[in-house]
Order: sequence, then structure tokens, then C-alpha cells
Amino acid sequence: MTRRLPTVGILGGGQLARMLALAAAPLGIRTVAFDPVADACAGQVTELTVAGWDDEAALGALAGRVDAVTFDFENVPAATAERLAGQVPVHPNAGALAVAQDRLAEKTLFRESGLSTPEFAPVDTREDLVAAVARIGLPAILKTRRLGYDGKGQFRLKTDADVDAAWSALGEAAGKHGLILEAFVPFDRELSVVAVRGRDGAFRTWPLTRNWHVDGVLSVSLAPAPGTSDELEAAAVAHAKAIAERLDYVGVFALELFVRGGELLGNEMAPRVHNSGHWTIEGAHTSQFENHIRAVLGLPLGDTGVRGCSVMLNWIGEMPDPAPVLSVADGHWHDYGKEAREGRKVGHATVCAPDAGTLRTRLAEVAVGLGREAQVAPAIEALG
Repeated sequence: MTRRLPTVGILGGGQLARMLALAAAPLGIRTVAFDPVADACAGQVTELTVAGWDDEAALGALAGRVDAVTFDFENVPAATAERLAGQVPVHPNAGALAVAQDRLAEKTLFRESGLSTPEFAPVDTREDLVAAVARIGLPAILKTRRLGYDGKGQFRLKTDADVDAAWSALGEAAGKHGLILEAFVPFDRELSVVAVRGRDGAFRTWPLTRNWHVDGVLSVSLAPAPGTSDELEAAAVAHAKAIAERLDYVGVFALELFVRGGELLGNEMAPRVHNSGHWTIEGAHTSQFENHIRAVLGLPLGDTGVRGCSVMLNWIGEMPDPAPVLSVADGHWHDYGKEAREGRKVGHATVCAPDAGTLRTRLAEVAVGLGREAQVAPAIEALG
């Protein structure tokens, strides 16, 4: 008799779906990615259904053959998730997805959950923008409320003279999705909490991760974040748990935080596995990808403890030579199988070590070999 394997449908077929599929396979779990794009890179490692987000026949067929549905990016239409939720469990739920798709709703949720945020104001007209600038002050960042990620859909205002340029750049989006003006925060550090919540309410987090961005795109992640007090970590975890419980969240998510003078400020929430958690594949006992699959199927969560220290290096635009990474002990290479394109995430590398000093030595060797000293320097400095 043929044993039927559990199957998870993944809305979106990018690198996150690809890594979810790779994590599911050893558990005896099948995956089916669903994406409107025929060359979505997850299709290289798992079955890919190519159809539009509003294709009811294709969505119905997906629901009929999977045990649960999840997604690999937050811009999947909430209506698609809601449609599927009437036929099959969808985790995280459509409500959590909808909140994370709207920066105004997200910031409001943070404050209602007890997490402070930078000052913000909704902007629907140029007059709103002028009023928001007068109230919040400058510098500030004007952002689209929806469909913005990795630094897209943003304009930084430094002086009053930037108001017209900001409105010219983003004003059209105001009529479609609305805008939000956020105070610019002179933060000390950027941290993220990568957490997982099961169907039964079980909640676990990986150690805090320190992140560095370039032009709004994640460049380097270091975990566990050095120099973080137990009190700060406990506060960050408590905020993540409060938000997860408020949303009845199931699966992995990341809460991005600014640290300013010992105070935590909520920046964004990603309702999915997250770039700043990629180091968990080799650096933790259970990766974010495996725990997400476990969570959405109602399986017990795995240990989120670490094996040592880890640095993740993001590759943007094109892949460098893998040899310098593969030549060091505990160096790991991930090629997403994407065509090179400016600004596109095409892969990452992780370097692990049993302690900070060893990681610093290995990372310095990788940096020289790759000619990426500038990219890697902040992590080397943070390691002491």
C-alpha cells in the first residue's frame, strides 16, 4: 500500500519557497509552489504550479491536494489566502498577512501590543504630507503603505525642499494604497527576532540577530547578536510573543527592531521565514525553514538553540566566486538558481564557528578571498 505523504502548498515560488521545500523533503513532506511566474526558482527543487493569484480553478486544485497552505512573501494577495482558507488550513492566517501588508496597520499593531515605534502619520494627499512633516519633523522617510520591501517605495526627506520631490516620486501611490511618513531614527543597532509559533500555541525564538543593510537591503547578519544584554533580549522576545498571540499567528516570522539608547523600537514585521534567519540552516539545531514546515502542519517544534556563532552574507545582483567560502571550515554556499540582475537577491553564504574569535578569523579570510572587505567589516568589528 502506498503511503500518502503530507503536502504543503506554498504561495510564491522564490528562494524562500525553495528553502522551505529543501527543509521539508527530509521530513517526508511534499511541497507544491504556486506562482504566476514560470521560471520561479523554487521550481528547480519542487513541483511548481504556474497560475495567477485570482485563478480560482488552479487555487481549488491546490487546496484539494495539500494539507496546509503557507506563503513565501508578504505581497501574496490577502484575498487569495482568504479564498484558500475556506478549503484548507492557511498558516499564517490571512489576517496576519493583511496586517503585515500595510505599514500603517503594522505600526498601529506594534503600539497596541506595547512596542514603541518611531513617530508616524498616514499620508493620502500632498497637504497630508506637509502637515505630517510639520508634526513629525525632519529627517523623515516617506513610504508606500503597501508593496514596498528591501528599500523599495521609499523616499528620504532631509529638508522642507524635499517635499515636492518626495510627492513627485510617490504621490501616485497615495491614491492607490496610501503612504506613511515615519520619523528617521538615529539608531544604535538593528536587530531582528526570528520566532516560531505552533498550532498549539508553543512559542520559540532563535537568539537575537544583528543586521546591517545597504540601500535598504539586508547585507550581513550576525547571530547571536554580540553585546546584547539578557534584559534587552527578554524584552524583544516578549514583544514578539505578544504580537504573535494577538494575531493567533502560526509559523515563523521576523520582528525587525531598532535599538536606540537601550530602547527597542518596532520597525517592520515579516509574516514568513526571513532573510535574517538564513543562518539557522547551518547554525541552529533546527532551521527556521524546518520549524515553519513543522508549525503549519501541527508537528512539534524543533530546538532553536545554536551550535555556535554564525554570519550570513547576502549576495545581491550576481554571485561571487564560491571558493573562498567553501575553503574555510564550516563555510556554506547557497545559490538560488536565479539569473543575475541588479538589486536581486541571488544567493547567500554562511560561515559558522564554535566561538566569536574563531568566527572572526574565518570571516576575515573569506572577506579577503572574496574582495568583500567593506561588506564584511561591520560584522568583524562587532565580533571584537
